[in-house]
Amino acid sequence: MAPVCEGNTGRPPSSCPKYARRRPLISSSDPVILLLAAGRATRMRGTDKLLERIDDTPLLTRMAKRCTSAGVTRVILGPDQTARRAALTDIPCQIIEAPEGSGMAASIVAGLADMTGSAALITLADMPEITAHDLHLMLALHAQSPTSILRAASRDGTPGHPVLFPEDLFPDLRKLVGDTGARAVLNAYTNRTHLIPLKDNRALTDLDTPEDWAAWRATQKDGL
Repeated sequence: MAPVCEGNTGRPPSSCPKYARRRPLISSSDPVILLLAAGRATRMRGTDKLLERIDDTPLLTRMAKRCTSAGVTRVILGPDQTARRAALTDIPCQIIEAPEGSGMAASIVAGLADMTGSAALITLADMPEITAHDLHLMLALHAQSPTSILRAASRDGTPGHPVLFPEDLFPDLRKLVGDTGARAVLNAYTNRTHLIPLKDNRALTDLDTPEDWAAWRATQKDGL
């Protein structure tokens, strides 16, 4: 099968008729965005990366707003993450609690619990450059190719996140264990996976350490 989307601008092709739909999706047959935000951020050495502020807004708030502007969203948190819950106040999302210390796979499994929908768009909360535009694009492309795994990539084609899985793969995702996310499912279905190039390196940019944050903020000051 040919790639669903070609080019490296991150802009939707003119053949994506549903891209213009800006309201949150409400049908149970529509895809659901899973925003994974349960990690303890131990590499931040005492601070919470998801509560770091960008333009005076916590990163988690920023990402949740972008997700909910694109579609129905479930935010997966860990137990006792009171400050993160507070960052989601007044955002129209469903909060799902994942078990303590069970890794990214447990967050995916928790997010899929009792879920109906044509797909799950798995999005990481520590990726500040992923925009609502990117999420709209991937959801629109899913409408065109509903059985494909759609994986965001950098401009040069390096695979990254978010990743959209169609509903027939939910049973495989629900069997995941450990902290490698959905890698096992991606490896098992390479023939169904299509890369969706996004602008620059936004599909790869995640902020895990104070050094990551400092370097990223420096690029923002430089206007890059």
